[in-house]
Amino acid sequence: MAPSVHISLKVHDLDRSVAFYRRLFGEPAKLKADYAKFVTRDPEIHLALGPGLETGSRAGALSHLGIRVGSTDEGERWRTDLRARGMTVEDEKRSECCYALQDKFWLSDPDGNRWEIYTVLEDVEKMAPAMASGCCTR
Repeated sequence: MAPSVHISLKVHDLDRSVAFYRRLFGEPAKLKADYAKFVTRDPEIHLALGPGLETGSRAGALSHLGIRVGSTDEGERWRTDLRARGMTVEDEKRSECCYALQDKFWLSDPDGNRWEIYTVLEDVEKMAPAMASGCCTR
């Protein structure tokens, strides 16, 4: 599997946002009461939506950015290459997040924008307890 871009947005109203992105991208690949994920093929984008944007909040809607890789080995190659370039990464193994069990690591750009490099090990049917506090917000 080639790497693909992952975008996660906090939204004011999940139902309204799902309706908008459904018109833009088609049916979601994953839809739960508190989460939606759209996956497109051309271009390949993984867009996750979750509640949490406060009305009047000065914080933006961007939760984090990510690159999904095809395997744990490929993630390890990314991690090794980035560390060799002097970048600091934060490991997170076998983490349940966004209705999936994942291996991932995180890094931050100079403005604090969070990037995750991750692989999905398997889908899970229940939201992990960490999601209540925002699993993808490290």
